[in-house]
Amino acid sequence: MDYEKICEISRRLALEAGAAIMEVYHSPDFDVRAKSDDSPVTAADEAADKLISAGLAEAFPDIPLVTEEQAASHAQTGLKTFFLIDPLDGTKEFVQRRGDFTVNIALIEDGVPTRGVVYAPAKGRMFWTDASGQTVEETGALDPATVGETKPLKVATPGAQLRVVASKSHRDAATDTYIAKYPVGDFLSAGSSLKFCLIAAGEADLYPRLGRTMEWDTGAAHAVLLGAGGQVVRFDDHTPLTYGKPIYENPFFIAYAPGVTLAQG
Repeated sequence: MDYEKICEISRRLALEAGAAIMEVYHSPDFDVRAKSDDSPVTAADEAADKLISAGLAEAFPDIPLVTEEQAASHAQTGLKTFFLIDPLDGTKEFVQRRGDFTVNIALIEDGVPTRGVVYAPAKGRMFWTDASGQTVEETGALDPATVGETKPLKVATPGAQLRVVASKSHRDAATDTYIAKYPVGDFLSAGSSLKFCLIAAGEADLYPRLGRTMEWDTGAAHAVLLGAGGQVVRFDDHTPLTYGKPIYENPFFIAYAPGVTLAQG
């Protein structure tokens, strides 16, 4: 597997998709339509998906793509190695013109997200795993053609009081009940896959998700967290969250920094 090329192409495509998304974001108005599952979709989702899918297919014709915006791709089963794409995670945040939306590209191998890129264009934050699997945050101009300054990321060692991050759009009583099992010193609210990235960057310790997600919602950010020393496990039995499941649907899960003693649900 040519990880050097995969990381280079994925990074570039994420930045180019982010630029396409921001063109729509800064336009005076844009249409919001409902998909078959009633989730919103915009021209930004579609433009980013087209750009990423075409770029990956051209560079890696032998690696299948599974992407949120192409329902036909969800019919693929039994894939060992594939790209997993969410071109615009956090469409609700995008529609409300809040900045917590991301571009997500992951490489899945044998059920594990081994490489990933998460780019939050409105926030100017860019997280990706390098060829060795180490997660970095890139700063500076974020030029698609040239990699700027990068900082290796490592999860924090949790203190006596935990920093918990949860969803802006999907917070519920069950999540609050579970969080209450922990000694919480600080509570952070973030949208989309950025929650994983905050743990990877050492800015949070724990993210429980007691709600429906799909694999493309989590794959890239899961890779980012793994590359920084973090973990993502199923909520029910604390075994690792895996990919390539039927209909690409996730169970409830917990993302965390090792050192957090997980409570039972």
